[in-house]
Amino acid sequence: MLVVKTLHLWMVISWFAGLFYLPRIYVNLAMVAPDSLAERDRLLLMARKLYKFMSPLGVLAVAFGLWLWLGYGFSGGWLHAKIVLVLGLFAYHGYCGRLLRDFENGRNTKSHVWFRVFNEIPVVALLVVLFLVVLKPF
Repeated sequence: MLVVKTLHLWMVISWFAGLFYLPRIYVNLAMVAPDSLAERDRLLLMARKLYKFMSPLGVLAVAFGLWLWLGYGFSGGWLHAKIVLVLGLFAYHGYCGRLLRDFENGRNTKSHVWFRVFNEIPVVALLVVLFLVVLKPF
């Protein structure tokens, strides 16, 4: 069980690194001057590569989490709350992909301030998940 738990944590940490950094790239993209094509292209390349890298990490994090849940029988209300948050994080991840396509197609309408706030969502979600997993309050 400890090996599976370690792999789960490793994938979660790696996935969250992407969830934290990708919106920061979007902050910079939203601030790029219209005539700065090289900077825009470089940031888009970084965002594309990061999104492609972090997507399988999220899938593996969930796979190892399911292995822990189904293989070792974890239960409780805290787990259900965690699952809801993880589903929300997958929706966030998917929305990041949509935002990337908007940037690629020149359709972004959001400001860098909006992206700065958007960037905090996974930070708060991670904190809540950690409290749920460690404290198991219900």
